[in-house]
Amino acid sequence: MRAAITRQDAVRTALDWFDAGYFREELARRVAYRTESQRDDAADVLLAYLEREIGPSLAALGFGWRLLDNPNGGVPFLFAERHEDANRPTVLTYGHGDVVQGYDAQWRAGLSPWNMVVEGDRWYGRGTADNKGQHSINFAALARVLAARGALGFNAKVLLEMGEETGSPGLRAVCERERNLLAADVLIASDGPRLAAQRPTLFLGSRGAFNFDLTVDLRDGAHHSGNWGGLLANAGTLLANAIASLVDHRGSILVPQLRPPPIPESVRRALGSIEPGEPGGPAIDPDWGEAGLTPAERVFAWNTIEVLAFRTGNSDHPVNAIPPRAIAHMQVRFVVGCDHTTFVSAIRAHLDVRGYAAVRVAPARDEPMRATRLDPAHPWVRRVADSVARTTGTRPAILPNIGGSLPNDCFADVLHLPTVWIPHSYPACSQHAANEHLLGSVAREGLAIMTGLYFDLGADGAMR
Repeated sequence: MRAAITRQDAVRTALDWFDAGYFREELARRVAYRTESQRDDAADVLLAYLEREIGPSLAALGFGWRLLDNPNGGVPFLFAERHEDANRPTVLTYGHGDVVQGYDAQWRAGLSPWNMVVEGDRWYGRGTADNKGQHSINFAALARVLAARGALGFNAKVLLEMGEETGSPGLRAVCERERNLLAADVLIASDGPRLAAQRPTLFLGSRGAFNFDLTVDLRDGAHHSGNWGGLLANAGTLLANAIASLVDHRGSILVPQLRPPPIPESVRRALGSIEPGEPGGPAIDPDWGEAGLTPAERVFAWNTIEVLAFRTGNSDHPVNAIPPRAIAHMQVRFVVGCDHTTFVSAIRAHLDVRGYAAVRVAPARDEPMRATRLDPAHPWVRRVADSVARTTGTRPAILPNIGGSLPNDCFADVLHLPTVWIPHSYPACSQHAANEHLLGSVAREGLAIMTGLYFDLGADGAMR
């Protein structure tokens, strides 16, 4: 008969396992898979990560697993399930095994995106922070609870995709098609950064992202600025003024239909103690963004229009000529209560009234990500927050949604699940850039948090 194991025992043995180097070894093996979903020739290695690495690892924990065909024709999804008791709750977790391109040559000397290198607290390698390190922490915590007491005490389902870095093609469709298979009581997953490295964080959704292009195409060829200046419209000037009619000099949105509804009081309360920023990160510009809002409200509870790129003429080798064309790649980050399907028509009408008929507006090819937000007072939020506080000795920061975007709408809107995210990275992790890294201290604490949480869910798992 298995001796009774306490929560404290389970967390301590998980940390001992981490300190012995087993997690480091596991993550290094996964980082070595060059799962760059933005490469056209990556399909085989993307599939290998699921079939050779994740599937067998979950099978060793008593999960049955299989691949789900991608409705968009891309790399399949991995689905795994461990069912213990129909009277217990079911927790769905999600992760993605794909990464952005390695950009090998841009990493500093001694580092490689595909060979994990540990220097002090920093664990360098592509995917260490986004997202291999994060889902590996969660899978390891499941394993530690099973090793401690032989059962989870709840039912667990896993959905892992290999296309998040290219917009999660097929994810929404597979959730629609497999609603019954993916049915659960809650989604608990990990991605994105904590508010700060030293502060455990929960976030409950994400801002949406809608990318669009503004284009001015006036004529064939450039013409001498001395001979034709004052006679020919300048595409760059037109486009710059059109952008300035959408968003002002301090970043405040000037199109009423692109502004969000008033911030709910529950969201204001949740953000009252939140201070964005990270030591070593960029200083926040105090006079940028919507007036009258706190920095936390600007990034977590409001909409922004961003100019991602602007091109006219030849910026590398400018000549004395009036450019005939200009293009700007734009983005709206938006919160719950905004309908992104109305954005293009609103921008078009706004520009037409102001005389910018020459500026074309078109949605980008990227699939928009919808905004989601769970009420911070939801019972699952309190339950998870209490468990995190019990492990760490401090209340976690609770963000109604993060400022960035995740495919959380697939779980919140399609599967109708409460969604609680527990990030194991931090803002300065160089995600998507050279020298991406995970902090070993945050990973260690993350393993303790997730082990404690899974232990708690099993101990009172009959509560649904």
